Amino acid sequence: MDSYGEILKNARLARELDIDSASRETSIAAAFIKGIEEEDVSAFPGEAYMLGFMRNYAEYLNVNPDTVANLYRAKKLQESPVPEGLIVHEKPWFFWPSICSAAFFALAAIFVVLYIFVFNRKTDDGRKVVLDKNGSAKTYELTDKAFSSRLYKGDQILYPAKGGNIILTVSDTLASFGLQCPVGTLYTDLAEETELDIDGDTMSDLIVYVSDISSTDSSRGAEVRLLKRGEGVYIASGTTDTSAIPFVSEINSNHKQLVVLEDTRAYPFTLNGSFRGSSEFRYRVDRHDPVEGYFSSGEVVTMTANNGIRLWMGNCNTVKFSITADSKGYDLEIGKAGQVLVEDIKWIKDTDGKYKLVVIELD
Repeated sequence: MDSYGEILKNARLARELDIDSASRETSIAAAFIKGIEEEDVSAFPGEAYMLGFMRNYAEYLNVNPDTVANLYRAKKLQESPVPEGLIVHEKPWFFWPSICSAAFFALAAIFVVLYIFVFNRKTDDGRKVVLDKNGSAKTYELTDKAFSSRLYKGDQILYPAKGGNIILTVSDTLASFGLQCPVGTLYTDLAEETELDIDGDTMSDLIVYVSDISSTDSSRGAEVRLLKRGEGVYIASGTTDTSAIPFVSEINSNHKQLVVLEDTRAYPFTLNGSFRGSSEFRYRVDRHDPVEGYFSSGEVVTMTANNGIRLWMGNCNTVKFSITADSKGYDLEIGKAGQVLVEDIKWIKDTDGKYKLVVIELD
């Protein structure tokens, strides 16, 4: 049977597509598509990224994503070295009969104890309690720091809020990570980062990133990173210098632009960047000196500007942005995985006198 890379490559060739065309249509970097087809895991910043891109690429080519994921896991298992404990060594002829007899009686005793004290245990009202193989559900409390753990169905997260803790319950760990919130069940897919409004106030409260989850076995749980937002979103204050705002005609027309919002006035704004991977990152606010640092997964950087911000990014896929302006929030996707970019986020003035907050991709 063909390997997962050969299946995907043959599917692409059957559609008469080259790698560059597939990259444009899927927004997956050509280097990553090549890495998938050549089964080169080292081409990706992590296994979770490869699995996420591989599933998206398979769906694009009308190939069952579960099939290629299972083939990948099978190959990984075959290439793993045999643990020392599984290597068979010669034993005396009388060794195994004695061991088997002892093991049989030990297992029988363990089964009786488990049946009496666990599986047959009852509550005060006589109802039987059945424990799953992962044991009882656990409860975690979020702080201002990023939280990372493998979560299982039934686990609870306590989200601190002004009116008291909000209880979030893990409801699904099969294919997608489901979190039961006061507003309903909210889902996050593998290798995706989602901002959740858990209390229905239209403001982002929680950032969720899923790095590992099974599509066939819910008992495996999900490897999840959670980051509390809520009060962490800073609303900008200050005064914008409208005399320093450039006109549209002063902007190089060859530079790609994205309009975030448009208004009859210009005002300060806040840019929040949440990191889902480690990366070098540099930024300059207005005319201040640039700030540069190495940020790790789970960290958040907040930039408040009166007129504009310039960003230097080594890998666009490692950071997700949101803009807060005039008390309103806007999600912002900049660049692609592995892409190196320099971006301006600033106010410009249109010919009709209106102001636009735009993202400009520089050379």
